[in-house]
Amino acid sequence: MNHAGDDLEDDFVLDDTVALSGDEDTEPVVTRLDDEDVFVDPGSEDDGQGGEDEDDAEDWNGINGSPPNTTVADKKRKRREKEKERKAKVRDERKACGWRSNVPYNQKRKLAEAAEDLQGSIAEQSPRELSDYLHSVQTKSFPNHSSIELEDIRIPGAFYLSLLWKCKLKLTIQTESSIADTTQWTGPRNLDHLVDFISKTLPTLRLRLGQRSKSNGAPTLLYVAGAALRVADVCRVLKTKQLRGDKGGEVAKLFAKHFKLSQHVTYLKQTKIGAAVGTPGRLGKLLNETDALNISALSHIILDITHKDSKNRNLLEIPETRDEIFQTVLKNEGILKGIKEGKIQVVLF
Repeated sequence: MNHAGDDLEDDFVLDDTVALSGDEDTEPVVTRLDDEDVFVDPGSEDDGQGGEDEDDAEDWNGINGSPPNTTVADKKRKRREKEKERKAKVRDERKACGWRSNVPYNQKRKLAEAAEDLQGSIAEQSPRELSDYLHSVQTKSFPNHSSIELEDIRIPGAFYLSLLWKCKLKLTIQTESSIADTTQWTGPRNLDHLVDFISKTLPTLRLRLGQRSKSNGAPTLLYVAGAALRVADVCRVLKTKQLRGDKGGEVAKLFAKHFKLSQHVTYLKQTKIGAAVGTPGRLGKLLNETDALNISALSHIILDITHKDSKNRNLLEIPETRDEIFQTVLKNEGILKGIKEGKIQVVLF
């Protein structure tokens, strides 16, 4: 149908804002919107639901026609919730063992070790069980070795002597073990009890630590710890007169932090030491790349297995230190030979 003039309906009524625009003398009406107005559905006032929830999906449907993408916000919220749960768990665990954030490092160490003692230690097992444990960990450091090759470098839990009697009765007797039996020790395995541990479970080592070595750089004890700070703590304990007496040798502190390899070489060649405490990396270099660390008097190797780092890992659960121990320290030709012959005992503390 054709219309004359315009296409407006007969009953059409102009909106107020449009009607005013036609009057040149009338000031234009500017509508200012608040932040709240932008996110409120215009029809919500009629429904009586305008102030209930600004994030409600119905309000968004009234403006954009679809709900907002809240995936990123949800992920952030879930991360925050998980972090809160993790912190609460750590806080509860520390509270259970008496941990306080404002106590000195030494007190924190003692509290952490006390908590570890309650959980027990791998080192409390028998020599046979410890041999199996060390072998299982050793395979991780030599993934390409065959079972025969792994047996060649395995630390045996016991040596056996077979006797054949005239009546053709074969008798097998267990003799010495290359892994020290410390199952009789029932006390905590921490540095506060290290002196007592050595005195009661390793009397031979206790006696040798009180004697001065005949050669420079030839300790009777190698103590393997996972970090420089732990090495320093162990050195302080081993320097006590209760172990060294008046004639015992020096306690060498061997780690890479702050010390060059050449400095340790010079020190060892000039010093009679009874014990050498160090990280596996530095001990391995001194054993395999220099002649400064002499093993002619070596009788015991203590692995600091009970102590755990900030991530709750022991010495053999940290891939780097584990590989250095098995590939450079325990696989050293002289040390491995001494272990297999029963001249050197491995101790898990």
